[in-house]
Amino acid sequence: MTENWLVIETSGRVGQIGLARDGTLVRTGLLDENRRHVRDLAPMVGSMLQTEELKPAEVTGVMVSIGPGSYTGLRVGIASAKAFAYATGCRLVAVPTFAAIALQAPLEAQELWVVADGLQGSIYVQSYERTGAKDELRIERAADVLPAAPQGAWFTGPGVEVYANLLPPGVSLVPESDRDPTLESLFRAGLKIAPLARQELFALEPLYLRGSSAEEKAKANEPRG
Repeated sequence: MTENWLVIETSGRVGQIGLARDGTLVRTGLLDENRRHVRDLAPMVGSMLQTEELKPAEVTGVMVSIGPGSYTGLRVGIASAKAFAYATGCRLVAVPTFAAIALQAPLEAQELWVVADGLQGSIYVQSYERTGAKDELRIERAADVLPAAPQGAWFTGPGVEVYANLLPPGVSLVPESDRDPTLESLFRAGLKIAPLARQELFALEPLYLRGSSAEEKAKANEPRG
């Protein structure tokens, strides 16, 4: 039986939408970086389905990147994925963004650190080995963690360029072109993850360990008793 998957990646500056059929991406598209809204994503999905002569009910499921990454972009992607899955009854697979990025590292990267900018001198960081995640995603002060990285470790992720000056000698860098998630790697990572149960679908939120900029500002302005 043919499997058709929508693949949604909106963790970065430019959102990506794809359609996979029987294990192969057959359609891909980029969202305008200045118009990352649900209303812009839906027409692209509709166009892809029409081109492939697919009805929404014929989509097996949706794989969506859940972060860490751009809070606004992730909310757009996740809201769209939830709406489509709810309307069609298809499966929904929530894919950690770092899991997709880790798949793009060279085979020789036996100890891999994935990092992203957490703003204000902090980073999201998670270690991987060839069999998968080695520890939990966490947020740390970059200056405390990066200089202590072991020799021989590899680094990847969108935070590498931002904090390259803190990396110690002896570490290796994944090529810049492979540090951001691709639709292909997101799809490959998603194939290893069980779909969410129906009740989990409604509770899905971006994988984010701190509040949005608005939430952080609101907390800072809260009166102290």
